Amino acid sequence: MLVMGLTGGIASGKSTVARMLAERGATILDADALVRELQAPGTEVHRAILDAFGPEILAPDGTLDRQKLAARIFADPEARRTLEAIVHPALVAEIRRRVDALRREGRTRLCVLEAALLVEGGRRGIVDRLVVVTAPEEEQVARLRAKVGLSEEEARRRLRAQLPSAVKAGQADHVLVNDGDLARLAGRVAELAEVLLGEATAGQKTP
Repeated sequence: MLVMGLTGGIASGKSTVARMLAERGATILDADALVRELQAPGTEVHRAILDAFGPEILAPDGTLDRQKLAARIFADPEARRTLEAIVHPALVAEIRRRVDALRREGRTRLCVLEAALLVEGGRRGIVDRLVVVTAPEEEQVARLRAKVGLSEEEARRRLRAQLPSAVKAGQADHVLVNDGDLARLAGRVAELAEVLLGEATAGQKTP
């Protein structure tokens, strides 16, 4: 089984690429979904975040209010480092557990780990190949404003808080450019999937 890391800047189109790869038979591990599980009420991670940030970051049902938490950490680099120190070790351990389980099951040739902070979070060593999705900044700003309802200033602040796409792309095995043309992106993803599935099959045949 080949493990592909899929990353890119916020609102670059990672989820769109992941969906296209899933349609071609890949198994997707969504790091954001795993974080939601790890942060559920009653978990160790949830308790640690509550201790660090206080009850004001909770929603009425006791879950974390992700919008409030995001606003806090994007405005305060120290708060962001505190959150990452809580979440990242637990996430890395869970990712390794899921990948090991998929390897034992042997039912998939390509596992895609979709993670926004794959490079920054020290998870580069988990994957066999790294794919970075890039998009023009104006496209990212527009998507963020439409999806989350941010002001233009807040959207740009969130983009600036992340590692520049060019830096991530410099560490990639493959770069996918998402300039808003979905048909063109689908073609690029199809070509990439063919290459990676071929590598996975070749790897299975290697003694």
